[in-house]
Amino acid sequence: MYFLVSLAHQFKDSLRDLAPVVLVIAFFQLIVIRQPLPDTMAIVDLALGLLFVVVGLTLFIKGLELGLFPVGENLARAFVKKGSVAWLLAFAFALGFGSTVAEPALIAIAARAAEVVAQGGLIIDTQSAQNTFAFALRMVVAASVGLAVVVGVIRIFKGWPLHIMIITGYLIVLLLTLIAPGEMIGIAYDSGGVTTSTITVPLVTALGVGLASSIKGRSPMMDGFGLIALASVMPIIFVLLFGIVGLQLLPGVSP
Repeated sequence: MYFLVSLAHQFKDSLRDLAPVVLVIAFFQLIVIRQPLPDTMAIVDLALGLLFVVVGLTLFIKGLELGLFPVGENLARAFVKKGSVAWLLAFAFALGFGSTVAEPALIAIAARAAEVVAQGGLIIDTQSAQNTFAFALRMVVAASVGLAVVVGVIRIFKGWPLHIMIITGYLIVLLLTLIAPGEMIGIAYDSGGVTTSTITVPLVTALGVGLASSIKGRSPMMDGFGLIALASVMPIIFVLLFGIVGLQLLPGVSP
């Protein structure tokens, strides 16, 4: 019974969260564009679509609360209790890599980026070269997120200041931007955004909070957050480096 009540409250919250988006679309559809929906079936389809979105959002958020957040925090505490730093770092890398490599947004960006760099003459304009480039880009981004999570875990252990690490990361980004191929700059910057996926964010956040809660002298508020920021800047650095030196290493890609 408690679960059903909680689910109903979450459904109400999802309706409230979605309402501004619906109101904006309705305003521009009816007031600005002034193009009404063509028939009754279109209205029914729209209503069903909105209902499915609300239900999906409700179940997703409830799933995070019941599953991903507790799993991430419990695993972090278990690794600390076990005292195996090496296994914890291996888990951190695998978590970042695995949750990113199959991210649909990254797959879409990589495929589109392959077409753009082929048109720009950075790689050979063949389907094989584009596929190789897209796969390599996905691996680079996923590996960079895995490394970012590892660095974030070490930061929590050592107590390193987050702002210094973030500032240093973006200074490196700015320097690499000056020498990276122009076709790769926008791709690199967008790669930092697509890594903050619906799976990566809750798992990595739960890992950070769980670690900070389990390590003596660390504050979940001050030390538990910040992994996502590292996971956003690291892919930009790696993709810029990939554009500078990595393309020449891919077989059958460089013109």
